[in-house]
Amino acid sequence: MTVLLGSSGVCWSADFEKGFYAHDRGDFATALKELRPLAKQGHADAQTTLGWMYYKGQGVPQDDKTAAKWWTLAAEQGIAFAQNRLGQMYRTGEGVPQDYKTAVKWYTLAAEQGHAFAQGNLGVLYAFGQGKLKDYVYAHMWGNIAALNGNELGEKLRDDYEKQMTTEQIAEAQKLARECVKKDYKNC
Repeated sequence: MTVLLGSSGVCWSADFEKGFYAHDRGDFATALKELRPLAKQGHADAQTTLGWMYYKGQGVPQDDKTAAKWWTLAAEQGIAFAQNRLGQMYRTGEGVPQDYKTAVKWYTLAAEQGHAFAQGNLGVLYAFGQGKLKDYVYAHMWGNIAALNGNELGEKLRDDYEKQMTTEQIAEAQKLARECVKKDYKNC
C-alpha cells in the first residue's frame, strides 16, 4: 500500500525519496535504513511512513505502540493521514489506551484538512455517541461531507443515518454540511 503523505515544508535530501520509493517497491530494509534517521530528525513524512511500516509489520516486527509513537510525531506536525490513523487507534485501543475523546481530537484535525476518511470516521463517532453526544444530524453532516470528498463509506453511513432521522433533521444536516464546506471544514 502506498501511504499518502502531506508536505512537511522542510527540504530534505534525496534520502526520503529513496526510502519512500523503496517502501513503495516493498524493499523495506532500504526504506527503514533511509527513513529512520530522517524520522528521528523530525521529518514528518518519514515518521508517517515508519508508522505504517510498524503498523503493518513491513520489514520490522508489527508493533502498534511504535506505530502510534511515529504517527503521533507526524500528527503533531499536521499530517492528516497520521492524524486519522491515530484517531482510529484511539477509537479501537490499538497501541494506545482506548479514548474516544482523543479519537475525536485527531479525527477533527484531519477532517478540517479535508481528509475524507477522517470526516467519515468523525460521523461514526457522532452516530454512536463515542467521544461526542450521539447526534445523527452531525453524523449525517460528516458522512455527507466524506461522500462529497470521495469516501464511499461516508455515502453509505450517511444513508444509514437517514433511516434514524426526520425530514427536518436531514434538511438541517444538509444545511450544516453546505455551511461546513463553505468554511473549509473549520469549526463545524
